Order: sequence, then C-alpha cells, then structure tokens
Amino acid sequence: MYFLFDNLYFPPVSEADEEGILAVGGDLSPERLKLAYQRGIFPWFNEGEPILWWAPDPRMVLFLDELVISKSMRNILNRKQFTVTFNTNFKEVISNCQKIQRIGQDGTWISDDIVESYCELNRQGIAKSVEVWQDDVLVGGLYGVDLGHIFCGESMFSKVSNASKVAFISLVKHLEKENYKLLDCQVYNPHLDSLGCREIDREEFMSILKSK
Repeated sequence: MYFLFDNLYFPPVSEADEEGILAVGGDLSPERLKLAYQRGIFPWFNEGEPILWWAPDPRMVLFLDELVISKSMRNILNRKQFTVTFNTNFKEVISNCQKIQRIGQDGTWISDDIVESYCELNRQGIAKSVEVWQDDVLVGGLYGVDLGHIFCGESMFSKVSNASKVAFISLVKHLEKENYKLLDCQVYNPHLDSLGCREIDREEFMSILKSK
C-alpha cells in the first residue's frame, strides 16, 4: 500500500491489495481526482478517516446493451410519472446523496470536502448528474465522473420508489446513444446486479479504460 503526499502520483493499479485499496492519503484536489479516474482509481473512505484510493479486482460494470429493465419498471417509465434532466442541478443531487439515509449504513462517505471537490469537477464539465423530478420536486438522481467513453457512477438517491432506477436507466440510454463503452459501478451490490451489472477482471476494465 502506498502513501501519497503533495506530488500528483498514483502507483499502478496492480499494486492494490486484496481488498482493492491502492493508496492512502493525498488530497481531493480536482487535479488528483481527474488523474485518479483516468487511471481506474476512485476515493472511498469514511468521514474523519484518511483518504483511501481504490482499484478493486474484480470491477462492477454495466455493458450498456446488457441493461435489465423489469416489466414493472417499463410500466413506470411508460406512464411518464417522472421528468428526467441531465446536469441541471449537480449540487442538489450530490447534497441529497450525502444526506439520504441508507439501510445498514451508519453515516456517509460523502464528506463536505467530497461535495466541494466534485462540485468543482462539475464546473469543469467533468462530474455530471442526472435529476429525476416529480411535480417539479427533485425526488431522485445520481452523479458521477464523465471520461467521454466511460461514465464512472459515484452515488444515487431516491426519495420516492423507483426514482433512482429511473435516473440509472435514463443515464444508460443516454450513454448508449452517445456510443459510450460502459458504465463503471465500482463494486458489487445486489441492486446493481438486478439491473444487469456484472463483475469483470480489473485487467479487462483497464483495457477498456485505455481504449479511447
């Protein structure tokens, strides 16, 4: 495991430990974050703890043509009870992701420093959001980092049933239309699995990442 200081540097992802932790320390400057995502690395740590940088193996991803939309979800989409926008209210989306209560999770990894840094990435056109509205109220959404051929999903929230799924599906349809290669979902969870995401070897992920 590497310890980072002021210089902008990350070791090769092959140096990550069995859990996927590659490095500790450094900062959350936009420059370091951009370098991290370009090299298949992302920050994930609890508030008050040192910054941990991850490059897990395997990697959870969605190949866009493998998206699974259930029959009930298709009915919800067809009823058009939600309105979806892209990158119109990034700050509100990341703030909701920070504050939303999640089952089995004590606190949040989205610190105020994370919010500030990703909002700056948004101002630079790198971090982007999807917003889901119901009766002009923001009820769901997600945000992530846009590399131009891969979208690196970071977090999503839902205040009403299915709003985050609507955000996810809408993003995938948009990425597919724009000929993106995949949606990076970082690590396994059963909710993502139900939407068609699957784990691939880190080496395969890195090969796709480098094939701009």
